[in-house]
Amino acid sequence: MDDSILRRRVYGADHEDPDPGPRPGRVYGELVGGPLDGLLLDVTGWSEQRLAEEARLPTEIGRYGPGGRTHYRRRAADPGRWDWSGDSP
Repeated sequence: MDDSILRRRVYGADHEDPDPGPRPGRVYGELVGGPLDGLLLDVTGWSEQRLAEEARLPTEIGRYGPGGRTHYRRRAADPGRWDWSGDSP
C-alpha cells in the first residue's frame, strides 16, 4: 500500500480513533472533491454492480448539514478515485 494512502483517514472512522487510517487487506477508493475530499472509502467486498452505483454517504459537513448525504461516483478512467457529484437532504 502506498505511504500517502497509509496516512489518510477512512470515511466513517471514529474521530477519537488513534489510528483512523486504512487497514491491511481492505480495498479503498479515494474521495475527490466535495465535503469528504481526501478521505478513503472502504469498498471491500462491494460487487461490480455496487461499485458502478453512486455512493450516497451520510455526513454532517455537506450542504444540507446533519442528516444530509454527499454523493460520489467511481471514476471510469481511474476506478481507485471517486468524484463528488453533489449533496442531498
